Amino acid sequence: MNKVFKHASESEVTLSQLMLPSHSNFNGKIHGGFILSVLDQIAFACASKHSENYCVTASVDRVDFLNPVEVGELLTLKSSVNYVGRTSMVVGVRVESENIQTGQKKHCNSSYFTMVAKNQNGETTKVPGLILKTENDIRRFIKNIKRRELRQQHDKTFNDFQLDLENHLKLLKNHNAKVELDKH
Repeated sequence: MNKVFKHASESEVTLSQLMLPSHSNFNGKIHGGFILSVLDQIAFACASKHSENYCVTASVDRVDFLNPVEVGELLTLKSSVNYVGRTSMVVGVRVESENIQTGQKKHCNSSYFTMVAKNQNGETTKVPGLILKTENDIRRFIKNIKRRELRQQHDKTFNDFQLDLENHLKLLKNHNAKVELDKH
């Protein structure tokens, strides 16, 4: 690690790729799995630039496909490090598609990848801190602190989850489920 602190702009990565028929699903739209693969690649590149080490994906926080991507469109992914811990980084990736004939652009996805830096021995290793120069830098960093706190609350809630059959059966009445409990 050469620098103790870096600004996100030092490790930003932008990737553009033309969407081909080989990337499409049976409905003629670009396959979500293909887009996920490209998301993971750009998150890796961005995190590796920031940490100056090999990085692995630890988790992906929420992937919502907002708009379909069509064959023939130009897919552009923009990534930046939004948050750093001791050995991990959260890389934000924004995905847009562009009809290259009309110039019309669509926001297709925003995702957050937690990446962990590894040294030559495969052990986790310290990453440079993040220099926050703008209000947007601070906003992104704080959003990730809050996202992390919510994930910890979520994990605690579901790790400690106990089924209260009577109350949960009442809850299910308001949902698209049919309960047929086995009698044995």
